[in-house]
Amino acid sequence: MRTQDKTGSSPGIERRPGVMGGDPCIAGTRIPVWLLVQARRLGSTEAELRKAYPRLRTEDLTNAWAYYRSNKDEIEQQITENETG
Repeated sequence: MRTQDKTGSSPGIERRPGVMGGDPCIAGTRIPVWLLVQARRLGSTEAELRKAYPRLRTEDLTNAWAYYRSNKDEIEQQITENETG
């Protein structure tokens, strides 16, 4: 079973200092939520995301979408920051 973030408020999502700049990631991975949200926005399906990231489970994607809905402004800012480099 994967862990949740340090605050306990987002199942399956965690932040780790020094990992992906502290951005929220799928627990136990280095896959940031913003990356999954942006990939979906650009047309990737959940099946394509699971193929591109074999460690991802359907539950992980469900957790990422829920995190995005609850933290939209934060994730949008991270997308913007990563687009501008």
